[in-house]
Amino acid sequence: MLNFKSVRTEWVTLLASLYLLIGFNMFLWEHLQEVVPPGLSGLWLSLAFAVLMLFAFNLILTLFAFRYVFKPLVIMLFMSGAGVAYFMNQYGVLIDAGMFRNIAETNVAEVTDLMSFKFAAYILLLGVLPSVLLWKAPIAYRRWHRELLGKLVVSGACVVALGSVALVNYQGLSSLFRNHHELRLMLTPSNIVGASIGYVSERVGTASRPFQHYGEDAKRDAAWQKHERKSLTVLVVGESARADHFGVLGYERDTTPNLAKEQGLLAFSDVHSCGTETAVSVPCMFSGMKRRDYDARVAKNREGLLDILQRAGLAVQWRDNQSGCKGTCDRVQFIDVSNLKVPQLCADGECHDQILLQGLDALIDNLDKDTVLVLHQMGSHGPEYFKRYPSGSERFAPVCHSNALNQCSQQEIINGYDNTLAYTDNVLASLIDTLRSKQDKVDTAMIYLSDHGESLGEYNLFLHGTPYAIAPEQQKHVPLLTWFSDSYKADFGIDTDCLAKLSDTPLSQDNLFHSMLGLLQVHTQVYQQSLDMFASCRPWLTAKR
Repeated sequence: MLNFKSVRTEWVTLLASLYLLIGFNMFLWEHLQEVVPPGLSGLWLSLAFAVLMLFAFNLILTLFAFRYVFKPLVIMLFMSGAGVAYFMNQYGVLIDAGMFRNIAETNVAEVTDLMSFKFAAYILLLGVLPSVLLWKAPIAYRRWHRELLGKLVVSGACVVALGSVALVNYQGLSSLFRNHHELRLMLTPSNIVGASIGYVSERVGTASRPFQHYGEDAKRDAAWQKHERKSLTVLVVGESARADHFGVLGYERDTTPNLAKEQGLLAFSDVHSCGTETAVSVPCMFSGMKRRDYDARVAKNREGLLDILQRAGLAVQWRDNQSGCKGTCDRVQFIDVSNLKVPQLCADGECHDQILLQGLDALIDNLDKDTVLVLHQMGSHGPEYFKRYPSGSERFAPVCHSNALNQCSQQEIINGYDNTLAYTDNVLASLIDTLRSKQDKVDTAMIYLSDHGESLGEYNLFLHGTPYAIAPEQQKHVPLLTWFSDSYKADFGIDTDCLAKLSDTPLSQDNLFHSMLGLLQVHTQVYQQSLDMFASCRPWLTAKR
């Protein structure tokens, strides 16, 4: 096969376009059959869509079909397309700038979870093999003026073909593109190109912006002078926990038996995330921007909640058992516990979330400043849910022990996922018990909020990261829990009976920034009382403000 005679560029671009369309877009074709009308009309519309994309691909590749450019470019598309095809086929993910951000900001442990022999097979068969064939294929380039003329002819023919197919099928295609924006995120490799351009543009825009101080007028309210003891407010940032699988929020399975027994625990049932991936949700919830106004470039180059709390005189510490804080803790104390060597809590290069509580007793016993402690969990991060909790602690079985989720039954996936929540239940209950045991010395409180939810096979989607506009509810509906010691309630003026009546009130991660400022009695002009979930249950403080 490698002894071909020289092949003209026109044939190579057409074959490459055809291969890209067929080899990397199985997920797209399967989805297309679900959204087009049934019968002959749907088949014709699918064919028109395929022909349209073929000529579009061919037009673009023709414009780049020059010696020293074409082969490296197409090989790069083959290799990246092979990886994208695997993740789309395996987990139903869509490729946009946010997914590129996830890839760029992940850690080794998360990448390892996604690796498999099947992934290697995709890379080898869809990427490496055709790349070798293309590299060795003798392409007959003409002299530059004849090559340019040929490209003009082919490009013109492609434009005419595109226009003809679009006009003949205008009504069906226009309706398809208008009603199914997800198609552009499924079409490989155009989704790769679009996502990479979007991500690079975001990074360049971030780098070019000057750093902004925010909430510079922050100071603690005079009410702090009446506090008789130091305080510890623990904010737990959960990972991939969806609200509809929390027992304390009405899930049919008892995934949270320990939390259900905790006196004073409040669970809020209608809370939604800012994004569907950590790289969006975490910076967003700490930024002070609402979801609809969120701009990653602004968040990256501006102080956030933790900076404001620190400026107001609170000690702030971030403990991380995941892939970092995504820039939100860059100017406060950061402790990475994910690589600690604690035999009973850590194995195979990662630690279970109980590691976040290591040394908490000593921290409280030696507390000399009012402190905010943020605990960033590994939580329920997939696809290898069975790694998120200690071996032998499974409450639900059988469990999927593979990262190839589409090869497991949905019930096995759900069992593994629910086990992660049962472990989170243990961690949070242990945290509350510790805080309760220290309330005679320190005012203690806990707030738990997951960054986003998780798909477990619904709509043939797995994991998270689907663009927010089309993401299912499972990826956006998250749990929010609070617990306050008696002394904390007294010193900070929290009426938990009042809060309990608000447990079904619609909330979102937009509320976190302002609720934390209000709760901690930090006065600043950037605070918005309307977004403070605690404001109506602090009558004396609300009246003062």
